[in-house]
Amino acid sequence: MALTLDLIRADVADALGEDPADIPVDENLLDYGLDSVRIMALLGRWRRDHDVRADFADLAERPSVESWSALLGVVS
Repeated sequence: MALTLDLIRADVADALGEDPADIPVDENLLDYGLDSVRIMALLGRWRRDHDVRADFADLAERPSVESWSALLGVVS
């Protein structure tokens, strides 16, 4: 399965124990409880499953689903 905006959103929701519908795509995920440990876990999963080449600093600078989607080259 390819990495998509919806999959990023679902993975973030899973990491936070939330429903994907409750995770906005354009807001700062730190405000929803995402922390550095969870970002590293998500990045590790995406590297393993989707050959993502981004690093932690890239994701931490712009912590939103929409920003990550663009950064990771996801096509809507």
